[in-house]
Amino acid sequence: METQPTITVFVENEAGSNIKHHYNEETLEFLHTEDVGGRYPYPYGFVPGTLAPDGDSADCFILTDRHFSTGTAVECEPVALMEQTEGGIVDNNLLAVLPGGPIPDLSEVTNKLGVFFESFMKGDAERKSVMGRLLGRQGALDYLETCRQEAAR
Repeated sequence: METQPTITVFVENEAGSNIKHHYNEETLEFLHTEDVGGRYPYPYGFVPGTLAPDGDSADCFILTDRHFSTGTAVECEPVALMEQTEGGIVDNNLLAVLPGGPIPDLSEVTNKLGVFFESFMKGDAERKSVMGRLLGRQGALDYLETCRQEAAR
């Protein structure tokens, strides 16, 4: 079996929580929290050392039932990229699994994420999230490479 590339994801938000934690993405210093309209369906965080089109690090959902606490760094394998905009700005999300872990049914995953994003900032039109295409592993790896190159500039 071919070994897949891994990434480190810094978990900002625990699955099941409706609290969004904000961190300085370079120093990992905790900044503040805010309530969001929905509960995170999966652990959610960012990939340090990347710079996405929205000016933040690349965002990532870890597709697992395992609990990961806020502030934990988790090694993962990227498996897909969910295109998304938030407030009209590109805000894509990587989808990753634990190394060697099973890849869940991605149509079920996107349905869960769609429900979450629909309620994420309910009533805040400036932060309205719109999901786009779901790209496979190569799309995720290409996006990561672009974000790493951008961070290196």
